[in-house]
Amino acid sequence: MVKAVVGANWGDEGKGKITDMLAKEADIIVRFQGGANAGHTIVNDYGKFALHTLPSGVFYGHTTSVIGNGVALNIPVLMKEIQSIVERGVPKPKILVSDRAQMVMPYHILFDQYEEERLGGKSFGSTKSGIAPFYSDKYAKIGFQVSELFDEELLKEKVVRIAETKNVLLEHLYHKPLINPDELLETLHEYRDTIAPYVCDVSSYLDQAIKEGKTILLEGQLGTLKDPDHGIYPMVTSSSTLAAYGAIGAGIPPYEIKQIVTVCKAYSSAVGAGAFVSEIFGDEADELRRRGGDGGEFGATTGRPRRMGWFDCVASKYGCRLQGTTDVAFTVLDVLGYLDEIPVCVGYEIDGEVTTDFPTTAKLEKAKPVLKNLPGWKCDIRGIKKYEDLPENCRKYVEFIEEQIGYPITMVSNGPGRDDIIYRSK
Repeated sequence: MVKAVVGANWGDEGKGKITDMLAKEADIIVRFQGGANAGHTIVNDYGKFALHTLPSGVFYGHTTSVIGNGVALNIPVLMKEIQSIVERGVPKPKILVSDRAQMVMPYHILFDQYEEERLGGKSFGSTKSGIAPFYSDKYAKIGFQVSELFDEELLKEKVVRIAETKNVLLEHLYHKPLINPDELLETLHEYRDTIAPYVCDVSSYLDQAIKEGKTILLEGQLGTLKDPDHGIYPMVTSSSTLAAYGAIGAGIPPYEIKQIVTVCKAYSSAVGAGAFVSEIFGDEADELRRRGGDGGEFGATTGRPRRMGWFDCVASKYGCRLQGTTDVAFTVLDVLGYLDEIPVCVGYEIDGEVTTDFPTTAKLEKAKPVLKNLPGWKCDIRGIKKYEDLPENCRKYVEFIEEQIGYPITMVSNGPGRDDIIYRSK
């Protein structure tokens, strides 16, 4: 059976924890898109980790971790990450890398930095991990696929050709040092020797695993609102963040995805620029940020303070719809225990009209939140294992949001640890 774990909003919903939890019952965990630009934070028996490329199931000895063809593969980052978890006592994970995955090149990271520098105040708030230049090259058909590392003639010819085109930009647009094709070839040889033991035909491997009845978990990065088609374009990422893309980014048929767990936070947060209707500011935001997550709301990759807001029913209903949600995992509910009243965004007012449909970006920029206040529960709910043991106002909050978004909340996370989870029946 294939299950997907994806985000409903801007990312940072707590997918790492949910994947880590579901990985206990899984055989294979597949990262199907994105790169080392966003991180998943996980707290388990080994400690607290921020993962960037490795799937969140690497902490279990029985799982195989797969880097799918849809991933932007930064080989040095992946290797460093494997080493960093092994150094902390985690058994060396079983890892497979798709021969069809493409690689983030050293110049992608430079171009990302140069472009943000050039745009100045009009930048997209990139993490400067080379992701946008990587996907630009992939779709311009000048990317390097892992399989190409093993074809020396092709490689020699290609580094010269690519250096020629990139050097025009480096010289005339950015006024930066040029790429040396010989050095680039040497780097690619290093990449080849490093990645060789892990490379496999992932699509064929997963096909066999499905036939054998294995449980496969597809792990997405970021959330619906960062999807290049359906998100807050242009403040989006460069690969599709939707579960539907999981089939493409892993190389399996779409009908094999039977369960789509969409992760929603009990409040909202976002890293990076872009429209964020339920955003709050000042002391109110500072307090929520400080109490939020495990150790506060800061980006797992960048350490940037996240932008904070109340739960947004409009964005979350839309986010769940586009993911094809079968189950909602509702995270960080314990954080809200300090509030007397909890505002929830139930609609957007745009040009005097109230809507509950998520609009395109230009209209979104004009939207004002329509808030409804719900009574808080004013106590710590960590450690509670049964839904009926939660305070009444806490259950009412969950049920109100479930009704607003129209998708069943079947998991409620009430703490950062692996076991801080409450299951609810549909």
